[in-house]
Amino acid sequence: MPAAKMNHWERVTAAIAGEAVDHVPVSLWHHFPEIDLDPAKLAEATLRWQRTYDFDLVKFMPSGTYGIEDWGAKTAYLASPIGTRTVIQPGLTSAEEWPRLAGLSPAEGRLGQEVKALSLAAEALKGEVPILQTLFGPLTTAYKLAGDRVFADLRRHPDLFEAGLAIIADTTLAFARACLRAGAHGVFFSTQCASYRMLSEAEHLRFGVAYDRRVLDGLGDESRFTMLHLHGNDVMFDQMLAYPANMANWHDRKGELTLAGATSRFGGLLVGGLNEDVTLPQGPIEAIKAEVRDAIAQTGGRRLMIAPGCVIPIATPDSHYRAVIEAVNE
Repeated sequence: MPAAKMNHWERVTAAIAGEAVDHVPVSLWHHFPEIDLDPAKLAEATLRWQRTYDFDLVKFMPSGTYGIEDWGAKTAYLASPIGTRTVIQPGLTSAEEWPRLAGLSPAEGRLGQEVKALSLAAEALKGEVPILQTLFGPLTTAYKLAGDRVFADLRRHPDLFEAGLAIIADTTLAFARACLRAGAHGVFFSTQCASYRMLSEAEHLRFGVAYDRRVLDGLGDESRFTMLHLHGNDVMFDQMLAYPANMANWHDRKGELTLAGATSRFGGLLVGGLNEDVTLPQGPIEAIKAEVRDAIAQTGGRRLMIAPGCVIPIATPDSHYRAVIEAVNE
């Protein structure tokens, strides 16, 4: 017998616990390029997005480079199909600069603007749906800040590099706490360097896991919902799925770990099922619905939230978003 009608909170909470739901929860997200530079406009766009589709969870979508601009990185929007900004000038160009990074305040600069945007959206949504602020792991932020040189620095100047990672981690934790005080109910914690293509397991344990955990362990129960986003190819799933989190999102339609395969490796909510690069933006609608049905079949409809494996292209038609919602409700 199907579960009684649920609200967003009830549906997400039950799904995390592996309990029956009235329908599988769903959340979709994309960037709002240029709009995301203005707190009021980003909040308005977020509210409009949620009012249009009534998702079960709001992944807040600041610019993907918000965390490095206060450290001097210059960025530009160059018409990326997924709405991301490009780093056109790194914020750091030598290993000796890592220990000299300033500890940033979440009340000032770009970080302060993102806290403000989140607070405006949270105030307008009045707690009707969980909101997660997007965070980047310290190693990922370092990679965005300085580019490929981080891999040379962590091998040739590890002590200097770790001094910078500690500063980034403490800044990230302070920012996360400010967002939770401003109305977020949790964090979407993205790591882009937990890949065998970039690092060895030992390197990622030292420079990735240690500083990711500095943030996540520091948050503890302050974050009611913590969603991991494991970005990229050849991901170190064994290291990442041991993080203190109750949701996990990755490119399940493109990598080696399927939703079915993850059910025995992660005890929380599996977030995915949609190919954000091909099926969701290109269709056809029946193919989109087929992916939703397949994701539900892989998991038996338990501990599942239908979502993309990563950010959705901004030109995706409205009818494709609605197809996802229709399939979930069928």
